[in-house]
Amino acid sequence: MSRFFDMVTQPARDMGAGDFSHATAEKQSSLKRLIKLDSNESPVGPSPGAIEAMKEVLSAGNLYPDDDCTLLRRKLAAHHELPAEQVFIAAGSTGVLSLLCQTLLGPGLNAVTSELSFIVYSMVVQAAGGRLIEARMHREGNIFDLDAMLAAIDANTRIVFLANPNNPTGTMLESDVVERFVAQVPADVIVVLDEAYCEYARHFAELRRVSYSNSLDYVRRGTRVVVLRTFSKAYGLAGLRVGYGLGPAELLGYCARMRNTYSVSSVAEAGALVALDDANYVQRVVENNTAQSRVLTDGLMALGYGVAPTSANFVFCDLGEDAATFSSRLQEEGVAVRPMGAWGAPNCIRVTIGTAEQNQVFLQAAKRVAAGG
Repeated sequence: MSRFFDMVTQPARDMGAGDFSHATAEKQSSLKRLIKLDSNESPVGPSPGAIEAMKEVLSAGNLYPDDDCTLLRRKLAAHHELPAEQVFIAAGSTGVLSLLCQTLLGPGLNAVTSELSFIVYSMVVQAAGGRLIEARMHREGNIFDLDAMLAAIDANTRIVFLANPNNPTGTMLESDVVERFVAQVPADVIVVLDEAYCEYARHFAELRRVSYSNSLDYVRRGTRVVVLRTFSKAYGLAGLRVGYGLGPAELLGYCARMRNTYSVSSVAEAGALVALDDANYVQRVVENNTAQSRVLTDGLMALGYGVAPTSANFVFCDLGEDAATFSSRLQEEGVAVRPMGAWGAPNCIRVTIGTAEQNQVFLQAAKRVAAGG
């Protein structure tokens, strides 16, 4: 037993250490070039306008940022046609998740989600002293079993997490399905609609002629729903850490009490303010993503692997063999992808959709690994 075991809290004891880097610094240093397709980052970076805006505020780096992100809050409120009190900004959407759990959960209380969903849900729930209940998933098609999720809710449930599209499977629920689900959740439970990949999903939905999301209607009606969005994905600001929640003003006010002071930097806010206006840039990003998703899907299926149709900026691939070994060999070829063992899918990988060049390098490397070369 370590010398600090008796001193730390039970959640700290129970949680695993976690490793989101996968491609370690030691491994990266041994490769001249590592293509990172393991973290769902944008392959093209921020828009030029956002970069210039961030540069302009660096000279004031000696000053603390606006703790409330007032300018960005107002801009997001206008963008989504909501009162500013219904917008809450934090260090990424994961920051909002953490604060929601700190505000709503504690020992004896729980949150409900599906198996094979966003791994951070477990982390933030346990850190708050709560318990995460993972309902079964329809493994045929990798879609949520919403009836099972509803059945898992009990008197101690305070939150239901619904990732749409889901990470890591990339699958999307249509708006009418979500509508029926939200209507059946008990009134004393908060539904968190995690829409981190909404820009990609919206474009896929338009092409497929389906309806993606009416989530903001719930917020405007005052329903007990919190919608999560982020600048980390389509806007290319993952390294800046800025995301937000849209929901009931009273609940978000309680979350604000729990937030660390100055959690969003002035550089992040400046970049997000400009990025939000650059619709043409985001459109180019999502169009490239859609086109390259077909390249990855076709290429992996040609190798004999199963690929789920995606509505995000990654593909979920069933290798039919140990994914950790496959991923390790891929990394030796200079490409990092995410093995899904920690998610309960040991034969699957998640691959970020990169640039055309990156995707071709990955597919050639995967071909060599599949052939045993």
